Amino acid sequence: MTEPITAQTITAGPITISGHGGDQIEAYLARPTGTTPRGGVVLIHHMPGYDEATLEMARKFAVHGYSALCPNLYSREAPGAAPDDAAAAVRAAGGVPDERLVGDVAGAAAHLKSLDNANGKVGVIGHCSGGRQTFLSACSLDIDAAVDCYGAFVVNEVPAGFPISMKPIIGLAPDLSCPLLGLFGAEDQNPAPDETAALSAELDRLGKAHEFHTYPDAGHSFFAVDRPAYRVAAAVDGWQKIFAFFGTHLAA
Repeated sequence: MTEPITAQTITAGPITISGHGGDQIEAYLARPTGTTPRGGVVLIHHMPGYDEATLEMARKFAVHGYSALCPNLYSREAPGAAPDDAAAAVRAAGGVPDERLVGDVAGAAAHLKSLDNANGKVGVIGHCSGGRQTFLSACSLDIDAAVDCYGAFVVNEVPAGFPISMKPIIGLAPDLSCPLLGLFGAEDQNPAPDETAALSAELDRLGKAHEFHTYPDAGHSFFAVDRPAYRVAAAVDGWQKIFAFFGTHLAA
């Protein structure tokens, strides 16, 4: 388990890591100081991009005792651009290709494991598009724990006219490499409760360890403190579940 949060002094800031194909991409690393062995968390940002709220999440993980690394998935399309502009450029290009995403997460996980205080355990978490990409990563890489926060289009097709191009990835479920925590809103449409129920049923069929929670009175983006969709009760309980989950699976 992690130490009490009052014990954590952290450092945080931008770095460069090797991503898919050896590309050098921007990333944000937040980590506790000291030599105590730490688990690592790859934080996959949401579709709105590598923004202030996401980087604050990285620091939150560090305060709770994890080395957290958020790769900027939009580094190639819009280097140095504001998050909204970068997100618009990536949407116009159809979204982040799945293969490249997996390569960037693999690079982030490798960087976390290379840190001098790494304990060798790495988890992945993502919100919105990052939730889908978390499931993709956990089915494509050797990961120790994964948290999908309202990731859509794992089971269902993307609706016609949607500004991104991606395919369902439920067919990858047999390759899920680790326990999966899923946190969803009952009022969400992407993913709607029937989609998350279908995913849970498939994971049950395959004997894959997973724990799904659906919050009433919550829709998409209920963790987003800077958006009207924020729901205090769901977010607070969700964070408690995330830290309990990672505390179990990322301990030394």
